[in-house]
Amino acid sequence: MSDNKMTTSFGPGDVTDVFRTAIGVAGALSVAFGVLILVAPMKTASIIAAIIAVYAIISGAVYAGIGIFSRRLTTSGRVFHIVLGVLFVVAGIVAFSDLSNATQFLAVFVAVIIGIVWVIEGIVALTTLGSATSKGWIIAFAILSIIAGIVVIVSPFWAATVLWIFLGISLVVMGLVNVIRAITFRGAAA
Repeated sequence: MSDNKMTTSFGPGDVTDVFRTAIGVAGALSVAFGVLILVAPMKTASIIAAIIAVYAIISGAVYAGIGIFSRRLTTSGRVFHIVLGVLFVVAGIVAFSDLSNATQFLAVFVAVIIGIVWVIEGIVALTTLGSATSKGWIIAFAILSIIAGIVVIVSPFWAATVLWIFLGISLVVMGLVNVIRAITFRGAAA
């Protein structure tokens, strides 16, 4: 009688195929999402806002459940979990009640955060001047970062629109590059 053992091996060619497939799929998804942003920017943003609202409701239910059913938390820990859960659920429900306004609020909120971060980044860059060898580049970066941050803070809806379209273009370009990489990729052992 023969021994019918199944042997499997996972060689370098298999790893290359997995890598190519992952890059190709990620690239195709990136192109698809980028095209959605460029073709229907508000609808795509609304879908993302809806996903965030669903996440908020689910997270809120989990936090509230932990607060209600956990035996390890202190009383104040349970209360805070329940309050946080209720806040998340309410935020998700409010977002769903007017998804258009929730989408606009989210876009403006993200833009303002980006603007604040850019201003802070410019200020932080200026604090490194004392130890810098190329002060001119640091000053230029800091000025551009602070100005860009202020422009975004002053005009957050306009900035959010520009950043959203830029994201769509970037996703299409980077996705196409990844698809081409996947098609032309040759592993070291191939």
